[in-house]
Amino acid sequence: IEHTQRFPALFFRKRDISPLLSLVIRHENTLCHFFCTTSELSSSQTPSSQLPPPHFKSTFDNNALTNQFGFIRLQEISINHTDDQTHDEFASDVEKVYRILRKYHSRVPKLELALRESGVVVRPGLTERVLNRCGDAGNLAYRFYSWASKQSGHRLDHDAYKAMIKVLSRMRQFGAVWALIEEMRQENPHLITPQVFVILMRRFASARMVHKAVQVLDEMPNYGCEPDEYVFGCLLDALRKNGSVKEAASLFEELRYRWKPSVKHFTSLLYGWCKEGKLMEAKHVLVQMKDAGIEPDIVVYNNLLGGYAQADKMGDAYDLLKEMRRKGCEPNATSYTVLIQSLCKHERLEEATRVFVEMQRNGCQADLVTYSTLISGFCKWGKIKRGYELLDEMIQQGHFPNQVIYQHIMVAHEKKEELEECKELVNEMQKIGCAPDLSIYNTVIRLACKLGEVKEGVRLWNEMESSGLSPSIDTFVIMINGFLEQGCLVEACEYFKEMVGRGLFAAPQYGTLKELMNSLLRAEKLEMAKDAWNCITASKGCQLNVSAWTIWIHALFSKGHVKEACSFCIAMMDKDLMPQPDTFAKLMRGLKKLYNREFAAEITEKVRKMAADRKITFKMYKRRGERDLKEKAKEKKDGRKRRARQCRWGGGRQKL
Repeated sequence: IEHTQRFPALFFRKRDISPLLSLVIRHENTLCHFFCTTSELSSSQTPSSQLPPPHFKSTFDNNALTNQFGFIRLQEISINHTDDQTHDEFASDVEKVYRILRKYHSRVPKLELALRESGVVVRPGLTERVLNRCGDAGNLAYRFYSWASKQSGHRLDHDAYKAMIKVLSRMRQFGAVWALIEEMRQENPHLITPQVFVILMRRFASARMVHKAVQVLDEMPNYGCEPDEYVFGCLLDALRKNGSVKEAASLFEELRYRWKPSVKHFTSLLYGWCKEGKLMEAKHVLVQMKDAGIEPDIVVYNNLLGGYAQADKMGDAYDLLKEMRRKGCEPNATSYTVLIQSLCKHERLEEATRVFVEMQRNGCQADLVTYSTLISGFCKWGKIKRGYELLDEMIQQGHFPNQVIYQHIMVAHEKKEELEECKELVNEMQKIGCAPDLSIYNTVIRLACKLGEVKEGVRLWNEMESSGLSPSIDTFVIMINGFLEQGCLVEACEYFKEMVGRGLFAAPQYGTLKELMNSLLRAEKLEMAKDAWNCITASKGCQLNVSAWTIWIHALFSKGHVKEACSFCIAMMDKDLMPQPDTFAKLMRGLKKLYNREFAAEITEKVRKMAADRKITFKMYKRRGERDLKEKAKEKKDGRKRRARQCRWGGGRQKL
């Protein structure tokens, strides 16, 4: 199906580029790829007024319309899409349920009442759509799944089970995943397919739990599902994607006689070794492949080209291109793109351009990925004008830009702190029907917060959610840091509690927790800090470890709340978590100054018992705590001296 669209002139007005005012682009089934990249946490600055928390409707709502695919589309654009009756059937109910989940997720009785009175009928297809709409907010998804499972006359289908397994796996609730698969075996055994176990394997692999991932293969027969070469290939692929290629190679050697190796199995291993820069191992896989009677195809050669390029062995890469031609395997767009990517990475932009020209001279047409790679390379090194020129050329060749290309340009503008240009790009994407994805919004919100535009950040947040996107962990962290930089503590707390409530709080966010707690206690907001902490402990999806408790206890202690710190230390030990030696030593010093022997005796007794249970000598534990405190104090003092010397040296140079 061809769609006809008028491409706007923003890109070509930029930086003296001649505009294409009436370029008409035809493209076939353009797929918009959504990538959620991990953003770097930015310190943000932003003035505060009473800003709405994430679960309230913003006063900054835009006038955009949302089309049937959830894409923001301005009124002046007329884009013909095929009717999607299934989407129309579910869209309003999915959004209605999602709003209810966001509002009442922490109050289960009210949530269930609101869902019952919503008029939404649970039916096949709806459950899966709602679970996917919740995104990374596992708690919201779990609440709806629990409620939907209880509705009379409704039986969960295969897609709903798969969606829930993905949700629980993302939360790393693997015990709950196995319980769900057991429930499937008892109630709907016909719904258990290899794909269910593939999802679980991939999640174990991404968590670097290699043994558990392999164990899934052994457990499959117990659920009436025999593994085959497809499942085996998926396991190898999952392991190599997550940096466990060595384990994948060992597993391949162990099980290669159980299933006949295919070109996909060998390609996964070769790619994994090339990605780690171990070209000798990659060449060994190539030899194994030929011994098995399998001739390398274009994918294998491209992986090897990528390995050479990553190792910056461009001479070997060019030789391999010649060898491919001699063997009748003509290089394709991907072959040239991997070379261009490596050259751009090392700022060899002229050479990358020469490879691009040679590619076209040899009759190989550049695809969207090739242009995206070149645009990314030029934008990365600050040559935004050249990036726009390539975008111009790409459109003239009939390629429609996607979110990834916009993201490259957006990041370049972000580095130059050009917020207005970023906002114009977002508006332009909406006008041409290319919906901004989560990474686009994260970039613009981060820049807005960095420049002190908190209100603009909130407006973009609400625009993002109105377009059907759910904020990720990164989005929450960006907003919380932005509020904290500007001293908007109430708003920071609201967003933090919302993040916890949606089940997004995990170990990587402990830095945000530390910053929030220290900021609240510095401002003497003890009760607000306690409220935020209690929100974490009350959430079933948060599994706090010693590090999280240590952050909270040390924050209380450093701001003079010694008794509160001791109380929470006892609460931590009641959960069978032993305090770190320096935490114990610090609390004992504080209690000694307060002459509080009762607290000291209680904590000491509990620590003695826990040390004995763990076969640790209490005397050594106590000594280590004192030593750690002294070392930290010395490091702090040396750091102050070093900074003072640097200031003096810097001042001396300036005078000279």
